[in-house]
Amino acid sequence: MVKALDSQVTSAATSAKVDWRKKMSDNVAYGLLVYTGLQIFVTMHEIQGSSASILPLFVLVVLVAAIIPLFRHFERRWEHLTDEQAHNMAYKAAYRRDQIKIWAMAAILPIVITGGYRALSLLF
Repeated sequence: MVKALDSQVTSAATSAKVDWRKKMSDNVAYGLLVYTGLQIFVTMHEIQGSSASILPLFVLVVLVAAIIPLFRHFERRWEHLTDEQAHNMAYKAAYRRDQIKIWAMAAILPIVITGGYRALSLLF
């Protein structure tokens, strides 16, 4: 009985370990989804009622495709950790720093890009 309880405690402790690689990969994936959704929403709101040109939609696809390497950079930095490093709590501060950068870019870049587009369209 004691042996069964010890194995349950050990397996619970092992499953509770943090894997920074997986957590970063999840953040990158969700960040890309948020960025894409915001970019589509903000851009479509901006071009609604504009000309019927396909160019804004093409630019939208390019903007979404262009951000992928930037987000992939964050994930790549964490992929090369060993198993021991991936569960080391000393990486928590670095993880949080990268996590904040990802979410800030996902939330702010669509608004900045659309604002730049709007400013240029007012000038020309």
